[in-house]
Amino acid sequence: MAENKEYVNPDYVPEPDKMNVKKGLEGAVIDTSAVSKVNPDTNSLVYRGYPVQDLAENCRFEEVAYLMYNGELPTAAQLKEFEQKERDYRDISKDCLSVIKTLPKNCHPMDSIRTAVSFLGCEDNRIWDATPTTNLDKAIQLLAKIPTCVAADYRFKKGLDFIPPKKDLTLSENFFHMCFGKIPHADVVKAFDVSLILYAEHSFNASTFTARVVASTESDLYSATVAGIGALKGPLHGGANEQVMHMMLEIADPNKAESWMLEALAMKKKVMGFGHRVYRKGDSRVPTMKKYAMKMADLTGEKKWMQMYEGLEKVMVDKKRIYPNLDFPAGPAYYMMGFEIDFFTPIFVMARTTGWSAHIMEQRSNNRIIRPLSEYVGAEQRTVKPLSERK
Repeated sequence: MAENKEYVNPDYVPEPDKMNVKKGLEGAVIDTSAVSKVNPDTNSLVYRGYPVQDLAENCRFEEVAYLMYNGELPTAAQLKEFEQKERDYRDISKDCLSVIKTLPKNCHPMDSIRTAVSFLGCEDNRIWDATPTTNLDKAIQLLAKIPTCVAADYRFKKGLDFIPPKKDLTLSENFFHMCFGKIPHADVVKAFDVSLILYAEHSFNASTFTARVVASTESDLYSATVAGIGALKGPLHGGANEQVMHMMLEIADPNKAESWMLEALAMKKKVMGFGHRVYRKGDSRVPTMKKYAMKMADLTGEKKWMQMYEGLEKVMVDKKRIYPNLDFPAGPAYYMMGFEIDFFTPIFVMARTTGWSAHIMEQRSNNRIIRPLSEYVGAEQRTVKPLSERK
């Protein structure tokens, strides 16, 4: 059998009048958006005009979700109505629970939540109704039900019984309740809430762009969300927070962090949790998340992870001038909260569903199918030979 490999024309010469190929769409502006802005010059990230660090310190995640969907922060009355609706939607059907429970125990939790969201779409008889009101309602349902699905998978993978959601708890409190059967110290809940806010949205990142591409075909909100989950699963995107913690566990000793990083750099090893396509002076979300990761270290007494953080960061910045991204402090923070490593990215999904939904609704409000071009580098047009003449 012939070797299966990509054919690239060895005689290909780029024509000067052809388009400038932007590999990975780097630097390409393909649409407008009012959802968020990453400003690399001022090293800032804003949601609907609000600096993310201010939202993290002054708001709960539900307020930020409302902001994503509606464009403005809620009044007290609007927040109460929004929260009541979200809490009423937290339950999932017995069929959905059964689907999650019957998935292979060794499948990654991102595969579980991808499947669960697809099933939620199957249950919604409004699947083709993409009016703004209906899509907003679907977005709130996903905000409410995804944590329940993630927590159910968390329990089932440990051989434990499902803990139903409560309606008298905040979204973050309820997630801890469903996973562990108890609510931790208020500072832990705050740190978790901050992480959700920081992860909620980040302009046209890979998963958001994927969700918008699907939405641009006039597919449904659930399909676009499932596509976003698939993109987020990759270790170069959402899965990086898991890889950060695996790296720290491998190093184990904070005193070995600097030497480990020096060796990794000498071997040109890819180190997760550092660098960003957009930021050049450091991820604007990191100082806030690092602050709360430090608080987690103080609360739990597990200070070695943040000591390791400092050693790894020092070498990378000194040697390469490459700074941590949000995944670097988020990984150890989630670990100190008690979550299994492979659930870090599903938690990311819980947050980013707000950004995805906002972008999906924005895409549908002024839609044009996203269909870029490519510059062909294969063989020139040729004649098909009869089978007997092929060599």
